[in-house]
Amino acid sequence: MVIDMEIAREVYLNRLILRKHNGFIKIITGIRRSGKSYLLNTLFYNHLIADEVSHDNIIRFAFDSAEDLIKIGEDPIMLDNEREGGKADPKKFLNWILPQIKEDKMNYILLDEVQKLGAFESVLNGFLRKNNTDVFVTGSNSKFLSKDIVTEFAGRGDEVHILPLSFSEYYNFKGGDKDEAFDDYSVYGGLPAVALMLTDEQKSTYLTTQMNSLYLRDIIRRNNLPNNTQIGEVLDVIASGISSLINPKRISDTFESRKHEKISACTVDKYIGYIEDAFMIARVKRYDVKGRKYIGTPYKIYFEDVGLRNARLNFRQIEGTHIMENIIYNELRYRGFSVDAGVVDLHERDADGKESHIRKEIDFVATLGSDKYYIQSAYVIPDRAKYDQETASFNKTNDSFKKIIIVEKSMRPRRDEKGYIMMGVKEFLLDPNSLNA
Repeated sequence: MVIDMEIAREVYLNRLILRKHNGFIKIITGIRRSGKSYLLNTLFYNHLIADEVSHDNIIRFAFDSAEDLIKIGEDPIMLDNEREGGKADPKKFLNWILPQIKEDKMNYILLDEVQKLGAFESVLNGFLRKNNTDVFVTGSNSKFLSKDIVTEFAGRGDEVHILPLSFSEYYNFKGGDKDEAFDDYSVYGGLPAVALMLTDEQKSTYLTTQMNSLYLRDIIRRNNLPNNTQIGEVLDVIASGISSLINPKRISDTFESRKHEKISACTVDKYIGYIEDAFMIARVKRYDVKGRKYIGTPYKIYFEDVGLRNARLNFRQIEGTHIMENIIYNELRYRGFSVDAGVVDLHERDADGKESHIRKEIDFVATLGSDKYYIQSAYVIPDRAKYDQETASFNKTNDSFKKIIIVEKSMRPRRDEKGYIMMGVKEFLLDPNSLNA
């Protein structure tokens, strides 16, 4: 493996390119260490240079860089953004940047960790009033780890959310045997730093350290929680239950019955919200396919990176079924889909005429514009009975949208007599057009 080679992130790079000159602040959000700075300051910067933009018309500044802070007259030793809440002086920054803006040219302003700038909302809104600036920013904590960041710019923020490496990005970088690569990805996930590491020991140590000393610490600090908070234990429960239905009330009852600790369902839900706001997890609502309405709790939860999930559980619960489902969910989001968990409610009568209510599940209802797909994640389908079980919910949707079953075994897409398509997970992940097979 060549360590200094570039990890291609073409999907996200193209999303930034498509947003050039649109009159909005382009905001790159995502979990820490997911590659936001690399996307902006390496890949997008190189695109601008290749597009014959002069170096003089690209203004870059990183608010976590001691060298850059010195440029504007800040003392990086005294300015401890993380621990003391100190922020760079906006006046010093504006005095530095405004003279560099060329009035007769388009200026591309690339700002890293901009939440460490005081009054950054006002500064960025000021750039919006100029017709010769195009602004791209990243942030990885504080308000920038909030799902509501776009509202900070009065509706003039355009968010690009970046996930850790998809399996296709990971495999295109690593190469080698596809099965081995998928096994490795299923255990250690897709954080770019992990993809660069050579040994299992390096990867597991890095992920465990990052989970405990960075991600969880940030959530506790950002929400002013005590260090002995139960949020870590709630995170453990969530990590153990990925792809399963999560109910805050049930978690609350579990704490009381097993740990003899009282924690309200409201508090559990609040903690889940904090973890979600940090982009560590995604909460997936259930959608009644026939009734065309959303259902409240319970809901499903998936991790943005399965490696971090596994690290939280000390790599003890790596169930292929649940991990594969999580990876499929992240892939759908990577492709730009809005994803729900589908529900089909049925009323059936038995041989004696007795009516019963049956609820069938569809793992994913993936929607992008007018396109919709129903997708089941089935780790193995050993026989016809299992196949019929997995496709039973498809039979009752009463619509013509494409229906797909994804299995762990390598398999090119094949279509049955009803038009349902079955394919292997690696074939699904590595072919960007796999859903249109």
